[in-house]
Amino acid sequence: MLITNGKLITWEEPNQILEGQAILIHEDTIGQIGLQKDLIEQNPSVESLDAEGKYVLPGNICAHTHFYGAFSRGMNIYGEPPADFPDILRKLWWPLDRALTLEDVRYSALVCLVDAIKHGTTTLIDHHASPNAIAGSLDEIADAIDQSGLRASLCYEVSDRGGKKEALSGIEENLRFLQRINRENPAGGRIRASFGLHASLTLSNQTLNLCREKAPENTGFHIHVAEHIADQYDSLEKSKERVVDRLCHHRILGPKTIVAHAVHIDAREMQLLAETGTWVTHQPRSNMNNAVGVADVESMMRCGIPVCLGNDGFSNAMWEEWKTAYLVHKLWHKDPRRMPADRIIEMAIYNNSKLASKVFDEQPLGMLKPGALADLIFVDYHPYTPLTTENLPWHIIFGFHESMVTTTICSGKVLMHKREIKTLDEEEISHYARKLAPEIWNRYVKQF
Repeated sequence: MLITNGKLITWEEPNQILEGQAILIHEDTIGQIGLQKDLIEQNPSVESLDAEGKYVLPGNICAHTHFYGAFSRGMNIYGEPPADFPDILRKLWWPLDRALTLEDVRYSALVCLVDAIKHGTTTLIDHHASPNAIAGSLDEIADAIDQSGLRASLCYEVSDRGGKKEALSGIEENLRFLQRINRENPAGGRIRASFGLHASLTLSNQTLNLCREKAPENTGFHIHVAEHIADQYDSLEKSKERVVDRLCHHRILGPKTIVAHAVHIDAREMQLLAETGTWVTHQPRSNMNNAVGVADVESMMRCGIPVCLGNDGFSNAMWEEWKTAYLVHKLWHKDPRRMPADRIIEMAIYNNSKLASKVFDEQPLGMLKPGALADLIFVDYHPYTPLTTENLPWHIIFGFHESMVTTTICSGKVLMHKREIKTLDEEEISHYARKLAPEIWNRYVKQF
């Protein structure tokens, strides 16, 4: 496929904005970028996709999400409003994930994937839980991913909150799915796997040891860390170590492991994360909603920690996450100089791209250049002030909106064009999800 008449934002280092050039896609990768007239002359029989003057840039990447939370939208939390984050877990998320069947798991993924396609997010790293439907749950999500045409990495969050049998089932689901993915996709493929852990506060030393023992040595873990201060107090009680120290002791950290949130960590924990090459993901909308505080992202990045941007199950409109990060750090520190837009770019573009490339077998991802995976979006943005490589981050934060995404391409396949989704039937998915939701909500309430 030849993409023509676009203004290309490459997100290389350094970034370039190219006009008068076209993109030649070979199967799932970018084969060539060059002068449009030359590529058209050299490839007369290749199908052409006209960008009609829109900006063409890599698809957005979400470094941490939860598809399973989709059915919480509009749900009434039973009883008194939760007073803090541990209360939110007990009153909302844990009863909700227990209410899910395998069919619910599939549709919770599908509604999120529709959202991602519409809003230009082409790569997602998911963290799943459904304690009453563990076995096969990752297959249900993988099948939905395959149907959508998007790219994702999946895991099941192991936890001791439901007892030993449930923890062992979670371990087995991770191992089974890792084996399936490695067998079906020894290299490449749009679906990858990691080993999921819920959080230190729901994991015993015995379970952490077992997870490390069972997980293949080259497997990365995906775990929530110090989202609330309760995680630290629990870890100190269990092990006399802070959370990051405890995970380091159990050999959970490393260059393939993703730590979500890290809101309540200290300087030594930052040092350990940096020394081990562990990835941290920042989810400002979720942290605000749960009132857990704001992670010291700038200090982490100064320490050399690769901090990425996720959404923790909020909408897959990742520019909204950018804008929230840009604003909340200024408010939190009462200093308008904090978290400038170029720092957002470091997280959301460059670090997300490096993480995704590592997850997907070291293939270049999140940039427009020959050899990179062909994940692209068209953005119908009409700036009324000059747009340059230098001020582009501020244009995105103050000007871009998810409604401007008109075309989404992943792995060289058009998933949406002119706002029409090609791979999923949004109306059918939404209709069936609305039938499932009342049953889920009834099962949720019956647990109280």
